Amino acid sequence: MNDHLQQQLIKDLLIESFEGLDNFDREMLALEKGEGNAETLNNVFRIIHTIKGSSGCIGLNKIESVAHVGESLLSLLRDGKLTFNPEMISALLEYSDALKAMLGCLEQTGHQGDVDYSALLQKLQSLQTARPVEAAPAATYGLFAEEPEAPLAPEPAPESPKPLPANAPAMVPAGVPEKAAAEKEIAARPVTSVSDTAIRVDVGQLDKLMNLVGELVLARNQIVQFTAQSQEATLLNAAQRINTITTELQENVMKTRMQPIGNVWAKFPRIVHDMALDLGKQVELVMEGKETDLDRTIIEAIKDPLTHLIRNAVDHGIETPAIRQAAGKPEKGTLTLRAFHEGGQVNIEILDNGRGINIAKVKEKAMQRALITPDQAAAMSDREVFNLIFLPGFSTADIVTNVSGRGVGMDVVKTNIEKIGGSVDVLSEAGQGTTLKIKIPLTLAIIPALIVTSGGERFAIPQVSLLELVRMEAEQARKGIEMLYGAPIYRLRGQLLPLAYLNRELKLDAPAVSSTNDAVVNIVVLQADGRQFGMVVDEINDTEEIVVKPLGKQLKGITCFAGATIMGDGKVALILDVMGLAQHANVIAEVRDRAVSAKNKAAEKVDERQTLLLFNAGQNARMAIPLSMVARLEEFPRSQVEWSGKQEVVQYRGQILPLIQIANYLPNAAATAPTPTDPVQVVVYSEAGRSVGLVVSKINDIVHEAVTVKRSHNRDGILGSAVVQDKVTDLLDVIGIIRTADPSFYEETRKI
Repeated sequence: MNDHLQQQLIKDLLIESFEGLDNFDREMLALEKGEGNAETLNNVFRIIHTIKGSSGCIGLNKIESVAHVGESLLSLLRDGKLTFNPEMISALLEYSDALKAMLGCLEQTGHQGDVDYSALLQKLQSLQTARPVEAAPAATYGLFAEEPEAPLAPEPAPESPKPLPANAPAMVPAGVPEKAAAEKEIAARPVTSVSDTAIRVDVGQLDKLMNLVGELVLARNQIVQFTAQSQEATLLNAAQRINTITTELQENVMKTRMQPIGNVWAKFPRIVHDMALDLGKQVELVMEGKETDLDRTIIEAIKDPLTHLIRNAVDHGIETPAIRQAAGKPEKGTLTLRAFHEGGQVNIEILDNGRGINIAKVKEKAMQRALITPDQAAAMSDREVFNLIFLPGFSTADIVTNVSGRGVGMDVVKTNIEKIGGSVDVLSEAGQGTTLKIKIPLTLAIIPALIVTSGGERFAIPQVSLLELVRMEAEQARKGIEMLYGAPIYRLRGQLLPLAYLNRELKLDAPAVSSTNDAVVNIVVLQADGRQFGMVVDEINDTEEIVVKPLGKQLKGITCFAGATIMGDGKVALILDVMGLAQHANVIAEVRDRAVSAKNKAAEKVDERQTLLLFNAGQNARMAIPLSMVARLEEFPRSQVEWSGKQEVVQYRGQILPLIQIANYLPNAAATAPTPTDPVQVVVYSEAGRSVGLVVSKINDIVHEAVTVKRSHNRDGILGSAVVQDKVTDLLDVIGIIRTADPSFYEETRKI
């Protein structure tokens, strides 16, 4: 356990224990006055039981042992095996002071103190031999029996006290009276302790506060939008101040709802231990990132899915010791839980070093259950096979047991994670293990979103699903959008991106732009279930933080919407459910994915297509290079070009980018004389952290087609020639030109 987590657990123990002991004293006094009842006894027992358990979990053995003795006495009283008397009240109040003293010393010094409480513990143990309830007289006062004339029970002989627990604190050579020493330790407690700086708040109260902050955020958005058009300085300053305060308030309230994911993981060691024992396996559970914070509502939502995935990994993933040993593995398998923040999301990974997913067996089981056909099985990629485990009714277990074989679970896991805006993905390697990757949002209450317009209506797209935005002008739009098996697609950097038109899917009145008109096409590139697709919208507005409002029960069945929000102008905008919309539009269906995948593979296999950048270098020099060698395409005003010694350079992204005039290194390709107003068109090439700009005369196009080198050259800077778009095109030797222009470039990159 790391120091940070240990300190946090101690802090939690101190807060809970000081609060509990204050309640313990009040309950004891109530019992003394005869105002208590059975529930009072349950309360005081739970207080001490919690202190004992919590202190034992973090290695505070002295506090644990002292708490244990008092717990034993209170257990007998709670079960009705002993009768309260004033002596017990006094002893238990003294016992409460001892625990407070030890906790105070722990808070002040980091240690549990050196006071010996053996005499107090012996007294508490001797009180356990008092007369049972059934022997008490009929007349009672509250919970106490009336004091009889005869003693309740003979005092135990001093020489034979009931033995203390083995880990009870030993007597000390110091001779300090217990009470005086305890008072001294209590006095050492700081005036303002950790318990004074923390309070317990009802979860419902926190939720109400969160809702109020959400309303404040909505009002803030309206004020900011209204004042944006104002020229009144005082009003603008006030609006900016409200914006700042609201943002800070929102962040702090959000923190009150955050809890470490370790709260969910706390039960997993026991689950893994019990399952491994039942299955005859040896499994070590490793948990990393337990301090990663999540919204309480998210934690509640993922509790059951994570439990199922852990059980599944132990059952299906980790092999028995004999099988592991035969495979050359350690007999004990390892199951790793890892959590971390990344890109505004929480990533949870469940890794095992077990047998991995047997692709052939998964296909066989899926065909047996009529989930896929033999033809579909033959065309499937590994990823598609892995995703079969999430289909309803699927299981690879040969027999039904108490932990597997019913075909119920993984589909529910996927559904529950997607309900909260998350995704789950599977990676596996036969014989090496399986990794499940879960991505979920930090919170569901207030989220960043992209606002778009379609059919005259505004919609919010959660930013967690947004990858990039593509805008195409008229001519580019007509050529860029193609049809594949009757469905529109767009080639995004050589990959086929299935498209869906938001207006068509939602049946809005105004039709979305299509590939047949001259309007601008806006594509929002989204990700659902780890797969990309493009959503065509009329307008892309802006990003802003929105407050998520749940839909009414009448609208729960509409899969295209995840909720609603109120915009700055007071109007309602629906929040799109990216996964539901993708399924509704059939852009990530298995059949369509296989068609796109098959077309990509066929193109690569039959035509050996390449994605090329076409450009001119000098007069009438038509050139091409693979797009994979291009980091970026840039255009600079000629006034920005400077000289560093004999090298042309330009300031680029906070660095100095050296420029190479390609025409100067090619035979018969003299550079054209530029005018002062002509921009400098540059192809940026990067290698191992270093970049260089290749200056070209004109960037023409990006094409994707089969290329066969018709003839090779021994000319410097040229690899060969090919026919591209029915024209002879020289293939540029990028590396050769860079080596000629700057011999040190690749030497430096090798050092990096």
